[in-house]
Amino acid sequence: MKTTKLISLILAVAMVLGLFAACGKSSTPETTAAAPAATEAPAAPAETEAPAAEESGSITLGIWPEDTETEAIATHENYYVPAFNAMHPNVEVVPAYYKYAPDTYVAMATAGNAPTVFESWFTEPQKLIRNGLVRDITDILEARGWLDSMSPAIRSLLSDEDGRVYGVPRDAYSMGLMINIKLFTEAGLVNEDGSVKIPQTWEEVYEDSKIIREKCGVAGFCMQASDAGGGWHWCNIAWNFGAKPLCIDNGDGTYTSNMNTPEAIAAMEWVQKMVADKCVTDDPTVENWGTGFERIGTNTAAMYMSANDAVNQPSNQGMKADEFFLAPMPAGPGGHHTLMGGTPYFFSPDATDEEVNWALDYLEIMGKSPEVTDAARDGWVADAEYRAGSNIPVIPNFPAWTGAVVDEQNKVVEEHSNVDMSLWQPYFDFSKEADALRPEEPGETQTMYALLNGVIQAICADPAGVDIPALMEQANADYQAVLDAM
Repeated sequence: MKTTKLISLILAVAMVLGLFAACGKSSTPETTAAAPAATEAPAAPAETEAPAAEESGSITLGIWPEDTETEAIATHENYYVPAFNAMHPNVEVVPAYYKYAPDTYVAMATAGNAPTVFESWFTEPQKLIRNGLVRDITDILEARGWLDSMSPAIRSLLSDEDGRVYGVPRDAYSMGLMINIKLFTEAGLVNEDGSVKIPQTWEEVYEDSKIIREKCGVAGFCMQASDAGGGWHWCNIAWNFGAKPLCIDNGDGTYTSNMNTPEAIAAMEWVQKMVADKCVTDDPTVENWGTGFERIGTNTAAMYMSANDAVNQPSNQGMKADEFFLAPMPAGPGGHHTLMGGTPYFFSPDATDEEVNWALDYLEIMGKSPEVTDAARDGWVADAEYRAGSNIPVIPNFPAWTGAVVDEQNKVVEEHSNVDMSLWQPYFDFSKEADALRPEEPGETQTMYALLNGVIQAICADPAGVDIPALMEQANADYQAVLDAM
């Protein structure tokens, strides 16, 4: 049976990926502000004491933008670095763009070559912590007064079983439904006042997708199925069909696969219906994380699962900020949930206290801390101005920190807003509801996603003849084999 062979092949590849495989699409590269017009470095925050005369050294910034991001590099060179040098004139900033990947990072860290600070994914903390590959920064954060300002949910993700903290958040996100306003309007899916009629359930997503295909001749929904990202997105659907958890943490270091339940099968049957009735793009097996935004941005799909940290993507296709928005994740017969994820900053296991503090000072200048300083405020304003000038929605952050910093950031957003927040507000309101947010499933998550994506690909290949219960049973058994081998 071809589908069984496909799943077996996926399992073999997933096992080769090893302990550190994790979902690389749970976050996107950060959109960084263009450099302010002024060329002089801003003054260091008033709260900062003068550097000690003997202070000297260097930090390696794995968070440096890649070479093609010229405006982002200019921001660092013309703003962040001069501000840092004003605080620490004898500390060298070493640019070192690094895109985190489990295999490359393990090699770097074990060889003592990890950047002082780098970005990862929220699926990675426990693996990195457990294997001693990142630095414990609890005492440093406590001395700076940052520890209690971190969002409790995020702090838990970045802590070991004893409550020691190993990272700080760059940002966080929750998944929602990105909607193309033009296509919904052309299809007549609007309220009496002309506003978009947001689908509230997955059944409504199906019905609206059929209407959009009929009226506009394009896909109602872009469903990615070219890689493990398909399984990642599908989990959001499954939770709302009542399939939760998909992996049971037994509390003793072992896990039990739970992907063959009636609820999970029903969620796959929804996928089958979407494919069979041409509600999705012509070939989901070629769609990946990036092509979904291309579909939204080029008006070839009306809906796509996304998050607040990726709203720059349709703008990269030439779409204007007010031509799309994020709606809450649709509900299902089993509840109303969505994924919470994000990007943390971690620190080299070899970094000294002094180097960690220097790196945290740099993050503070970037506005990625709970501190409300002149430098941080200037950074927020520069970022908002860059977004507004680049047709990227200026919207609130998903709060990674608590306290005054959130209020001050929101003031900047309100001053530079370029979207109709009445469209976006339900998305933000939903993310605050009790029990709405779910973390990614435990266990070997990437393996789970790959196996589930294999089932989705089998549905795409033969939506009429596929045996979904049998495929889910096989995927469940294959996943359990991986969990048992952990």
